[in-house]
Amino acid sequence: MKEVELTCSATAKEPSALRLVLTLGIAGLISGFILVFVYQYTAPIIAANKAKALREAVFKVVPNSAYLQELHYKDGELVRVADESGGEKVQPGEILYGAYGPDSGFMGYAIVGSGNGFQDTIRLLYGYDPVQRAVLGMHILDSKETPGLGDKIYKDADFVSQFSPVLVDPSVELVKGGRKADNQIDAITGATISSDAVVKIINNAHQKWDDKTKGAPPKFVPPPPPKEKEKDGNE
Repeated sequence: MKEVELTCSATAKEPSALRLVLTLGIAGLISGFILVFVYQYTAPIIAANKAKALREAVFKVVPNSAYLQELHYKDGELVRVADESGGEKVQPGEILYGAYGPDSGFMGYAIVGSGNGFQDTIRLLYGYDPVQRAVLGMHILDSKETPGLGDKIYKDADFVSQFSPVLVDPSVELVKGGRKADNQIDAITGATISSDAVVKIINNAHQKWDDKTKGAPPKFVPPPPPKEKEKDGNE
């Protein structure tokens, strides 16, 4: 029995370092391919869901709107992003949305803004009427604020409803103890920092877009109808 055990232990060899490296390398390569495949498969789905969520948010923050089109500021005026040619790509931060009613009449702008909250970056969308110079509504797109406190910036209906509408002149102001003016927002008790972050984001975004939205808004251009599939000549 002892001779057999000694023979087995002597003949059993540990895997070499090269073999271990090759094994780990192959495993890592396979994992990398899987991750790339999953990303390529899910990326279009995630992008489509985000686009759908943004579209629905535009209709929330600009009441009675039914259509939207992407706009950006170029050569002293707002133009449709779809009208751009020459391959120049417009950065997301330079885009706002024109919102139009069922009759294609202009209803207002929907503007994306972001800034630091208590926990992390807050990203929101707000509707704006340049004639009334008022915010028409506010919707949080992304937030990681503290559950039960900071997350009330989108869960507390009373807080959210204060933005429908609120005047922007001289600026949107955060107060405690109740609104006393049409440009004021009453802070959420226990979440003053998050409340203040929302107000600051809107004020900063308004400062960026104010002069650019004072001119006549672009008219709504309906998208071209989808192309009909060619019929089979044998039919």
